[in-house]
Amino acid sequence: MRSGGVRSFALELARDPCGAYRGGERLCGRVLLEAASPLRVTALEVAAHGGAVTHWLEGRSVGVNAVSSDYAAAETYLRRRQLLLLDTGGITTLPPGRHEFPFSFQLPPTLVTSFEGKHGSVRYCIKATLHRPWVPARRARKVFTVIEPVDINTPALLAPQAGAREKIARSWYSNRGLVSLSAKIDRKGYTPGEVIPVFAEIDNGSTRPVLPRAAVVQTQTFMARGARKQKRAVVASLSGEPVGPGRRALWQGRALRIPPVGPSILHCRVLHVDYTLKVCVDIPGSSKLLLELPLVIGTIPLQPFGSRSSSVGSHASFLLDWGLGVLPERPEAPPEYSDVVADEEVAAVEQSPFRLLQDPDMGAEGPFFAYIQEFRYRPPPLYSEEDPNPPSEAVRPRCMTC
Repeated sequence: MRSGGVRSFALELARDPCGAYRGGERLCGRVLLEAASPLRVTALEVAAHGGAVTHWLEGRSVGVNAVSSDYAAAETYLRRRQLLLLDTGGITTLPPGRHEFPFSFQLPPTLVTSFEGKHGSVRYCIKATLHRPWVPARRARKVFTVIEPVDINTPALLAPQAGAREKIARSWYSNRGLVSLSAKIDRKGYTPGEVIPVFAEIDNGSTRPVLPRAAVVQTQTFMARGARKQKRAVVASLSGEPVGPGRRALWQGRALRIPPVGPSILHCRVLHVDYTLKVCVDIPGSSKLLLELPLVIGTIPLQPFGSRSSSVGSHASFLLDWGLGVLPERPEAPPEYSDVVADEEVAAVEQSPFRLLQDPDMGAEGPFFAYIQEFRYRPPPLYSEEDPNPPSEAVRPRCMTC
């Protein structure tokens, strides 16, 4: 038996420990207290906290001394408190045994996704505190995850991204030729597990072979007191084949799969998490040619219908712009004659010696006339360089000066 009469004190959430919350949901759970003997309690409270924190040190030399600057910033997103046993100044005695105290919080409508970085983090937790007279407070803590939804089914994230760069390859003080790079992807927003088809054109006008590569790069930006600290990491990459001197290479949708990574964090004042697609060309003896296309990693995948309809047209034009369009589907066959014209109209026309001319009031709106009016006249004769009716040799052509 533990001292103080408390055998166990724990906190449980109603949702699975691996489950994540989002803004606007309810955070429900219970506090479990097991007393070994009658327990005198003054108050029992539960508090939920969440926010972003950044911190790093930067050193610099001032003469012969080293001075370090401390940068720190914080932002609060969640602060809730609920009393399960009211602190009225009196003492509540709990009998021995197991006691459960349920609680529930309404989360704010907008939160920031949980994140752990080298110089900052976004964390959410809930704490339960048991106050007893003349005894140190007993605490229990539980961390929960928040994933704020990022919907990629928006016009801004469905728009294609493209760019082009060129560079003169130099070696010492001589020009080796021009290297150009152009790349394009069909949209800006993706979700983890999706494949990014990379379309690129590499034109090597230099005298040495070059190597094209592509990578998805995560950039963590930490901000405090007007300063910034960044950390970059490559989360996925691919490498192409070398492009020889005077040659051109095409990537027609090279697949680059996005691994399980956290979504983009764009609406936090103290830290950001951004993604970019970097397409580069390694040039021997010179700095590489680099092209960056912005990416947004979301949580709501691309919808097959509805919001995706706006992207179908842009995707089709995207393929046509790069010469990757496909032949249109075979057009639907025209309807059968009997499906368009009623049997009574056909019989009436066949029995009449004048066919269509027998009814002077018949207009172009009739179902039969509407399908044959384009074929009433014989087509014009085919064009020919030779006169099909040459003049007779007995006829002397008239002189234009006589």
